[in-house]
Amino acid sequence: MAVKKILMTSGDGIGPEVMGEVKKIISFLNNEGISNIKITERPIGGASIDEHGVPVTDETIELGRQADCVLLGAVGGPKWDQVDYNIRPEAGLLKIRKELGLFANLRPALVFDALIDASTLKPEIIRGLDILIVRELTGGVYFGEPRGITTLPNGERQGVNTQVYTTSEIQRVARVAFELAQKRSKKLCSCEKANVMESGKLWREDVTKLAPEYPDVQLSHMYADNCAMQLLKNPRQFDVIVTDNLFGDILSDEASMLTGSLGMLPSASLGARDESGHQNALYEPVHGSAPDIAGQNKANPMAAILSFAMALRFSLDQSDIADHIEAASRAVLDNGLRTGDIMADGCTLAGTSEIGDAVITELKSKLKRAA
Repeated sequence: MAVKKILMTSGDGIGPEVMGEVKKIISFLNNEGISNIKITERPIGGASIDEHGVPVTDETIELGRQADCVLLGAVGGPKWDQVDYNIRPEAGLLKIRKELGLFANLRPALVFDALIDASTLKPEIIRGLDILIVRELTGGVYFGEPRGITTLPNGERQGVNTQVYTTSEIQRVARVAFELAQKRSKKLCSCEKANVMESGKLWREDVTKLAPEYPDVQLSHMYADNCAMQLLKNPRQFDVIVTDNLFGDILSDEASMLTGSLGMLPSASLGARDESGHQNALYEPVHGSAPDIAGQNKANPMAAILSFAMALRFSLDQSDIADHIEAASRAVLDNGLRTGDIMADGCTLAGTSEIGDAVITELKSKLKRAA
């Protein structure tokens, strides 16, 4: 069995704790002969500032390029609030995304039956919800030039950010979305503001031009503000949504809260495949570093575990094991074992390590039945 290389950057706050549970699952898979995964660990974010004076080192980025994927815990915390803006912990995450060319951000919004009452929406609206938002990650208004704050001749201050997209940037993320839609329910909704933005008009035209290459995918278009409304009104109409950096930032956060718990949500950021077939990729839970509960065995490790499942699916060629991990995670919830963030009446409060152990127990059972 070929060795798969993972760079693990646990980061700050609860990052090391939730990544610790992922390491336990990897050790179990390796010991059972199911996987052959080698982990290399390096700091990122505040942990890297403390050790190296920068939020991510060039060596860490190079290790990320050489690995099959990167797993990241979380970055940031009040300890580093006063450091220079250019070396804040979050700058490490932005830099590694940029240096690895991670242009496609995948954010699933999946409602677990056991957690359906945690959402603020009615159960009949969200039951069975399974949306995947594909967000363009390296272009658009967050990176466009010119940008900045200037003072006009009349003394009034002016802030400028520029929304810029090229055909190649649009079509490369759209291809990712089309290909993912082919593997799901074959429905893709592209969201922009073509009615008032030239970049949105170009986005719609360029995505439409790709559609004939994917005749099995039903392509639709929607203005981003309408999409925001429809996510609350009738979210199950969507399967895969592709959109730009700004709208993707907003819509993916909105979709995540339909599920009722940010602590349950994984994400992936993917780059282009090179001539050898290698693809840079980074997987991370959506939640932050939660410094207020760090080191207390209170953090929910499910998002980190499900991020690892995404890595197995998209980078490590073990989709079958990803299916088992997702099913094991679902079974733990169905059995009523919960961390504090998703605690409910009639359930049993558990710590970070207990959740990880329970997932491994369920995983053993499911693998045994599948054998």
